Amino acid sequence: MNGQVLVVTDATTAAIAWLATAVRPGAARGYRTGGGVRKMRTCLLLLSALGTANSALAGLPNAAREADVAVCIRQAAKGHKWLERTLWGLRDQEGGWIGAAVANTNGTHDLGPLQVNSWWVPKIAALVKRPEAHVRYWLQNDACFNAEAARWIFLSGLAVTGDYWKAIGAYHSPTAWRQARYAKGVALHLRKRYGDAVW
Repeated sequence: MNGQVLVVTDATTAAIAWLATAVRPGAARGYRTGGGVRKMRTCLLLLSALGTANSALAGLPNAAREADVAVCIRQAAKGHKWLERTLWGLRDQEGGWIGAAVANTNGTHDLGPLQVNSWWVPKIAALVKRPEAHVRYWLQNDACFNAEAARWIFLSGLAVTGDYWKAIGAYHSPTAWRQARYAKGVALHLRKRYGDAVW
């Protein structure tokens, strides 16, 4: 990797670490928000100021790109082993990669390593007051931006549903039967990657 990518990675890491306080593990109640929209907006504005140098990752060999995705997932998990494993379960189910834009039958696209649906692009763009094209590009080409967005979507679902597996399903679809099917798929991927003692 060149120095520019390392600088962007370090800055991305710092911005994402700061965003971790937007939705963070709570006590017995699961999750609580702490100024999430405001902090996400500020973080994403900071990330946008970094430019698009992280898209250089798309030109790296597959093993290097996978290593970068792994670093981004670890950073997005903020030291929570169960959350890191959850993000890997989502990634393994989705099968995305840096630069991915997979078309869906409903006209949306699944973007980047964790296949964040383009349905989220206008919502994120409105939060950060940035053009939708920029947000879409970052979701597709910046592994850390993508992993952090996936974390935020999952934790938001967990805050709303209060149920781990429902939040997993909600990451994929608002439709109950699709949620159930998706959650089963993620569970299989988690067992495949981590064995029966996933947690």
